[in-house]
Amino acid sequence: MIQFDRFKLDNGLTVLFHKDTTTPMAVVNILYNVGARDESEDKTGFAHLFEHLMFGGSVNIPEFDTPLQLAGGENNAFTSNDITNYYDVLPVKNIETALWLESDRMLSLAFTPKSLEVQRSVVIEEFKQRYLNQPYGDVWLELRPEVYKVHPYKWATIGKEIKHIEEATMEDVKGFFNKFYHPANAIMCIGGNMELEEVKRLVAKWFADIPAGEINQRDLPQEPKQTEFREKTIERAVPTDAFYYSFRMEDRLHPDYLVYDTLSDILGRDKSSRLYKSLKKDQGLVSNINAYVTGSIDSGLLIISGKLNDGITFEQLDEAFWKEMDKLLEAKVSDDELNRIMIKIRTSNEFQNQAVLNRAMALCMNELLGDADMINHESEKYAAITAEDLQRVASSTLIKTNCTLLNVKASHAE
Repeated sequence: MIQFDRFKLDNGLTVLFHKDTTTPMAVVNILYNVGARDESEDKTGFAHLFEHLMFGGSVNIPEFDTPLQLAGGENNAFTSNDITNYYDVLPVKNIETALWLESDRMLSLAFTPKSLEVQRSVVIEEFKQRYLNQPYGDVWLELRPEVYKVHPYKWATIGKEIKHIEEATMEDVKGFFNKFYHPANAIMCIGGNMELEEVKRLVAKWFADIPAGEINQRDLPQEPKQTEFREKTIERAVPTDAFYYSFRMEDRLHPDYLVYDTLSDILGRDKSSRLYKSLKKDQGLVSNINAYVTGSIDSGLLIISGKLNDGITFEQLDEAFWKEMDKLLEAKVSDDELNRIMIKIRTSNEFQNQAVLNRAMALCMNELLGDADMINHESEKYAAITAEDLQRVASSTLIKTNCTLLNVKASHAE
């Protein structure tokens, strides 16, 4: 059980406190309820741009990193299609430094032309380096719009195109900040060896005066059910041919979400998984293969991806691939296979939650989904999954009419 306390400031900031007496370090994690899905289709990449802008200094603090480093701390952030998350890790005795820094940038980010230009350049360079000039880097730029036709998951977190970041005005940027980066749209988790009353005092000291904004109320277009197989082949300067089978799945709060996750583990978690053993070890069709779920809050994807061995065609792989899918549909997973995968899932989750930072992030995410305490019931939900559940979900999911396939053909190949 991960113990925590919850309280809320009058300005709407939700605060979770997780007491951890085992470490001299403390964590301040702030999750903002904004991601790439909250952008306009003609102005994408803003959530990710803000991940960078938030380190560009605030009105009272010209530079974010140095004060934290002087206090023995480190920080980072990440953006997804659903959320933006910032975290600071530092000695518990210096926690006020992190609270001071986070509150100042929540209250008054510095919108200077210089900061915008610097971070704009950083993001454009990242777009080029990681997405356009790296082997397989543009896979998500190509795959998302094939899968999603109306939902804003159809563009990647980096954005649809560089032009949107190049043309972002100061007015655009300020509007996005004022709409999303405020107490009512944030969840903060503090983890460390402290007392609740002290945490309440410090949070009130640094955050209570920040004006409340409006909670992000989404009304996003829902992606209609996919009813036909979609396939796209692109040719790129990559080392070897690659494939991405993408199956539509339910949203994060659906009762079957963990069933999808377990299904992906059975198919391609590691070297003992079905697809690795069959397609790599037994048939020698692929050099690697794995399966995973995207973890999206709205309707997500179960992805099976890998790379072909030399001399193997996409057609050869495709035939063997669908035979493996049929096996899951035709026969239930054995008790032995299910038990093995459940032990791995349980071990992995326990290992994941050993670090106070991971616990803090998980508490924030579960609070966003409805209740931080859901983290304490995940294990029993996994344990309740049956072979019948897996076969039922496979039968409606791992079928051709629910699949979008992206093939990446190496341009040097014959």
